[in-house]
Amino acid sequence: MKEQLDFVIITGMSGAGKSETVKIFEDVGFFCVDNLPPALISKFAELCRQSKGEINQVALVVDIRGGDFFDNLFAELAKLENIITNYRILFLEAETETLINRFKKTRRRHPLAQQGRILEAINLERERLERIRGKADKIIDTTNLTPKELKKRIQEDFIEKKNEKQLNLSVLSFGFKYGVPLDSDLMFDVRFLPNPHYVDSLRPLTGEDKRVQDYVLKWPITQKFKYKLFDMIKFLIPQYIKEGKSHLMIAVGCTGGKHRSVTLAEKLYQELKNEYNVLIEHRDSNK
Repeated sequence: MKEQLDFVIITGMSGAGKSETVKIFEDVGFFCVDNLPPALISKFAELCRQSKGEINQVALVVDIRGGDFFDNLFAELAKLENIITNYRILFLEAETETLINRFKKTRRRHPLAQQGRILEAINLERERLERIRGKADKIIDTTNLTPKELKKRIQEDFIEKKNEKQLNLSVLSFGFKYGVPLDSDLMFDVRFLPNPHYVDSLRPLTGEDKRVQDYVLKWPITQKFKYKLFDMIKFLIPQYIKEGKSHLMIAVGCTGGKHRSVTLAEKLYQELKNEYNVLIEHRDSNK
């Protein structure tokens, strides 16, 4: 039985944005390989199929840098069809003048350039890519696209953002006395809430224990704050999704990172886990 893989082949003109494009796929969880020799496509797809679901989203850059191997592309695509049920080809192009300016700006050499003749190389590349361009599922002209606009186009056409589960969330509890998490996107301070540390029976426990949670949550101020905080976070997440963000870290901190922050982080995790991919971590609860 053929394995269901989200398999995208990225190709097109040198200088049209393939390196930027593969980074976009990588940011949303695709397993990406840049400059894969075409002769290895079917072998790589077979390895993905044998991974038993561990690799189910793949984006490969295959282009003229493969040299003579590039001529084997269509033979490999025929083999690929016997391994997976479907694949998609994304072809990137740009106007010749734009490509020339990009090469001059970056001072990179065109893969087909002879003695620095960029124009001749671009024309030759167009000729060699004509057949694969005709087979492409999507052609994107990057001539007038900013990186942000390119990202939006790819998300709309290739990355199914309608399912919000594709946003990866991390909920982190921490203690301010051990330092703030520098990689957090949203950070909330709950040191103003009643502290179980001053209750002898609760001090050895953490916010993962129901007795600590019951204590923290029984106060009206906690209930009011929890309602406002969770409501704001649920409002913000779709806005981040619209901006194309693929990962969001929400950090909740108290003094030691053991009771109050852990409690709120646990409740936030429970609130979000049915709508999004969420990981939870208690950085300092055992310190």
